[in-house]
Amino acid sequence: MLTIKKEYIVSANNKKKAVLIDVETFNKMEELIEDYGLGKFMDEAKNEKGLTLRDARKFYKTIIEG
Repeated sequence: MLTIKKEYIVSANNKKKAVLIDVETFNKMEELIEDYGLGKFMDEAKNEKGLTLRDARKFYKTIIEG
């Protein structure tokens, strides 16, 4: 499990308002979230029918031409 060292920013009445984490920890968290999202997307898409090469080229062309 990822250990997160954090610091809190507090208001004048000592209520927590924000959290500070170092950039390295943030980057690891971001990577974990992206990997999780990609895994979910792949699970959802595994039963979808793929494109033929011809259809894929046609689709790619529409993307390139905007």
